[in-house]
Amino acid sequence: MRTLELTVRRRLDGLLQGNHLGLVPGPGSEAGDARVYQPGDDVRRMDWSVTARTSEPHIRETIADRELETWLVVDLSPSLDFGTGGCEKRDLAVAACAAVVHLTQGGGNRIGAVVANGTGLVRLPARGGTAHAHGLMRRIAGTPRAPEGTRGDLVGALEALRNPPRRRGLVVVISDFLGDPDWSRALRALAVRHDVLAIEVGDLRDEELPDVGTVVLADPESGHSREVTTTPTLRRRFAAEAAAHRDRVATAIRAAGAGHLRLRTDRDWIADVVRFVVARKRGWSGQGTTAIGGRRSGAELDPAGGGRG
Repeated sequence: MRTLELTVRRRLDGLLQGNHLGLVPGPGSEAGDARVYQPGDDVRRMDWSVTARTSEPHIRETIADRELETWLVVDLSPSLDFGTGGCEKRDLAVAACAAVVHLTQGGGNRIGAVVANGTGLVRLPARGGTAHAHGLMRRIAGTPRAPEGTRGDLVGALEALRNPPRRRGLVVVISDFLGDPDWSRALRALAVRHDVLAIEVGDLRDEELPDVGTVVLADPESGHSREVTTTPTLRRRFAAEAAAHRDRVATAIRAAGAGHLRLRTDRDWIADVVRFVVARKRGWSGQGTTAIGGRRSGAELDPAGGGRG
């Protein structure tokens, strides 16, 4: 944990200097002054009362919140106890948590977590301070592995964050999002009240099969296994189904109005996080032509490339 913290701090320090923006920089929610409408402004922020009085379109500006409450929803189901790159997907999920904690802590901000491994939910209350952040990370990293054959419960973790309602803030959902997207409805409900960021952790072997002849494929959440021969036809079909599944996940996340960040065990995950955050800041500051992520822009960032609507 100490090595991870040093790695994150060394490469992410200074990334969000200045006014508090967090991972989801935006105009904030507190009402500010009205100003004349300009082409490109969000029409949902129109101030109709001022517009009616002045006979000229006005929008209501908002003031960015200076304190942020962040909630991590961490899926540590058995499907994450796998990896063929530099680490397991579970380790990558913990690393993503560390990055979010580092980017959002300080300045009176609070952070809490809901951790699900399939056998139950662990709720860690939102509090501020470095000691709490370190304890939170230790609790997440120390979550016991669920036995094989245990199904994950991402829907239950999302619902646990909705009831009772939390203060408006940032919700970061970390999972490999394998299986049916039955979590999409709960994610949409959370995005109504909060800014939501979905971090999808994956492995190369979730996307394609190696050419190794006969191999046993196992589903850790059902306990089923099957021996197959990795013929070129099977590999093509597997890759096509995996790509279709990723598209369904991306569509569900985009439909919820959430930001989408993909991390993979065989890539430099910190570089992906840096590109994501910098692109979001550029989009909201007007330095680029595309706003990245969030329900205000509805775009998605591909870490290997650029923005994708």
